[in-house]
Amino acid sequence: MKRYIDNGYIAQTACGLVQGRAGAPGITEFRGIRYATAERFARPELVTHWDGIYNATEFGSACLQPRTFFPENSFYAHEFREGSVFTYSEDCLFLNIWVPDGAECAPVLFYIHGGAFTSGCGHEKHFDPAAWCRKGVIAVTCNYRLGVLGFSNFEQARTADTCGNYGLFDQIAALTWVKDNIANFGGDPNRVTIMGQSAGAMSVQQLSLSPLACDLFAGAVMLSGGGLTPAFAPVPAQDTFAEWNAFAASLGATSLEDLRAIPAEELVKAYTQASQEKRAPQSRPIIDGELVTTSNQETAHADGAHPIPYIIGSTSEDMVRANLQKAVDEWAAIQHEQSMPPVYGYFFSRQLPGDDNGAWHSSDLWYFFGSLHNSWRPMEAWDDTLSEAMVTYLTDFAWSGDPNHSGTQKPWLPLTPGQNQRMHFGNSSYGMETVDMSKLEIAQAAVSDFLF
Repeated sequence: MKRYIDNGYIAQTACGLVQGRAGAPGITEFRGIRYATAERFARPELVTHWDGIYNATEFGSACLQPRTFFPENSFYAHEFREGSVFTYSEDCLFLNIWVPDGAECAPVLFYIHGGAFTSGCGHEKHFDPAAWCRKGVIAVTCNYRLGVLGFSNFEQARTADTCGNYGLFDQIAALTWVKDNIANFGGDPNRVTIMGQSAGAMSVQQLSLSPLACDLFAGAVMLSGGGLTPAFAPVPAQDTFAEWNAFAASLGATSLEDLRAIPAEELVKAYTQASQEKRAPQSRPIIDGELVTTSNQETAHADGAHPIPYIIGSTSEDMVRANLQKAVDEWAAIQHEQSMPPVYGYFFSRQLPGDDNGAWHSSDLWYFFGSLHNSWRPMEAWDDTLSEAMVTYLTDFAWSGDPNHSGTQKPWLPLTPGQNQRMHFGNSSYGMETVDMSKLEIAQAAVSDFLF
């Protein structure tokens, strides 16, 4: 199949022609492809056709969020976004694709960003996947609805087929679009690995337990938020109606029509202000009986997890560090008991140069993406070595479900009874080690640090 027309960057997809752009050497980028549309507080509708040539040369808008309205002076703003320009809109269902030259039935890494389900987007400085493409892997990132637009649960908005979880439904729509179209970019629709960090990892966890996401991916990677962690665990929908009803009342809204009539900017700004004043409901996945059928523990113990391999881990100065590592152990034990594919655990403790914050929450993203060159930090030769190793393990996993696929690095053993060592990416070496849980009991980051 001829994918590129007239030696340019126009690809023929199932939806129609799409115009990309030159990226890093040997890589074509397709930015801001609309994968779905959605009415407020309704499930997304997949895009299946467009007329003419779709212009995919610029990133699409991120979802409206706190940083849309309020100046940023946070640690994460300096780390990941300083100097960058973003656009924001309620209309935000866009994805991005990076394709290496000559891709033919290539594996796909599909990344879901974090941000406490209230912030973030798929094209920040650290989300530069050129290193993945150099390993022959196609990369995809996506935007999805956030905060009050993506994870609210107004009783007034409940219908026969919709009850919150709009952002998770967006992620499934994006994965479905990739399943239907990625072959036209040289990708293998049966070799998609989903990956997420923080709230993105929690999203990956929910998708890995959801019957609605079956057959959409072949492996999963969860950074600082995977396993059976209680953080942001879904709760029954009916348990959250009262607090969302109270917030609606504070806006003078008594019906779905009222909620949809409020300008999006005003709705998100009001929710942000209420959050800052500690009077807003929490944006989070809920048990809706369809996408999220029961609690994570119940679903996992009932053989409800997808039978795929996993990579899961966290960092040494992470939030609730011991809990995150114990969550990996519990997930691995259940997978082993059920004769499921393996779980590979990791622990990242590289003390990043440039300050004394150590291996903070999300610091490993620079290394797994191989995007150190985009960082302000005075990276050292060891950082490049460590990042190359982590990118190789990750892309090997994308190729086969085994981080040892290429056989070029130290063996990474799965977690099993009697084998509790993890791959430790450290300050001067990497390899299999036992993590001392007793030294991880005190969290170094507050819950509010997720809000980046």
